[in-house]
Amino acid sequence: MSRLFMFEKPLGMRDTLPSLYEKKHRVRTQMADTMREWGYEFIETPTLEYYETVGAASAINDAQLFKLLDKDGHTLVLRPDMTAPIARVAASKLLDDNLPVRLAYTANVFRAQQREGGRPAEFEQIGIEFINDQTVSCDAEVIALLISSLKQAGLTEFQVSIGHAEFAQDLFMQILGTNGRATSLRKFLYEKNYVGYRDQVNSFQLSTIDKQRLLKLLQLRGNGEVIGNALDIIENDKGKQAILELQELWEIIKDYGVEEHVKFDLSIVSHMSYYSGILYEVYAGNVGFPIGNGGRYSLIEKFGKKATATGFAVRVDMLLEALGGGLVEDTTNCILFSPERRKEAFELAQKRHEQGIKTVLQDINGVKDLDAFTKKFADTTYLIGGRKDD
Repeated sequence: MSRLFMFEKPLGMRDTLPSLYEKKHRVRTQMADTMREWGYEFIETPTLEYYETVGAASAINDAQLFKLLDKDGHTLVLRPDMTAPIARVAASKLLDDNLPVRLAYTANVFRAQQREGGRPAEFEQIGIEFINDQTVSCDAEVIALLISSLKQAGLTEFQVSIGHAEFAQDLFMQILGTNGRATSLRKFLYEKNYVGYRDQVNSFQLSTIDKQRLLKLLQLRGNGEVIGNALDIIENDKGKQAILELQELWEIIKDYGVEEHVKFDLSIVSHMSYYSGILYEVYAGNVGFPIGNGGRYSLIEKFGKKATATGFAVRVDMLLEALGGGLVEDTTNCILFSPERRKEAFELAQKRHEQGIKTVLQDINGVKDLDAFTKKFADTTYLIGGRKDD
């Protein structure tokens, strides 16, 4: 083994040590329990998928896909997201009855990085997909569940920013006329480069009124009242329909009672090409990037089924960063025993395990520094020689 790579990991890969694993497990469990309470069923898909199906259907940049060949020469990919694999499963096995389907998942996904810069190439997502229901009530349920699960995980200060994929696209095509110029503006919005967006708008040969309409898009942020203001800059039916959907969504969100965590931002766009309706991003303190995102998409049609869906994915690592705090308090106890009291130690440990008490069994002869070892535990029971000393 080369000493140069003995302790190194591939670019963007991470080790998860016990203390961090426990925090991830706790957050994952709290969110998953909430999803189950709302009637969502968990699903698993393979880590490896065919490039020609899931890889090609995914909206992740091709350069970010981890590719390899199987023994028959087929190109495989490590799944870059969970939406495409679930769309494959739903289209092939779950939509025969043409009924709404509610699915949930927790899984690691893989996206190659050209340089690390703190960006992981493997990270865990937890999320849901609500399939085959095209109503705005469906979108509202998913957003309300997103908020509920984040609160259950312990997050209190966060915001879900909501937009619509059709609104900005329709406005751009209406004014600019070509998808090329529209794409250049979408790129600035996706990167949150609002200075670049303004400069690009001002560089176009447009009327003053049209430039003002494009610039006003950046101001359409806030509570429900901004939705009505959006009608001032849109003329075509698709854009107006998007506003009607957002107005309906706002009324349902208020009925759920979660409006305090919701803001509208009509400038939101996504690099995911399959988003086709209401979409959103989740922001929390201490984190400079969205900790989750989601929206309405039409990806299932690529797998031969005419069905729409909506869903969200939360980055577990970023959620932990937003939660902050120290390590999870360790409540593990220890029974330290000498060989002559081994059976007694085993029986005591079994009783504690049956009571749900985390307990470690440790032969005293296997420990070199007793003081350092016992500091790791909330409590230590000593079964040494012929007596018990608690």
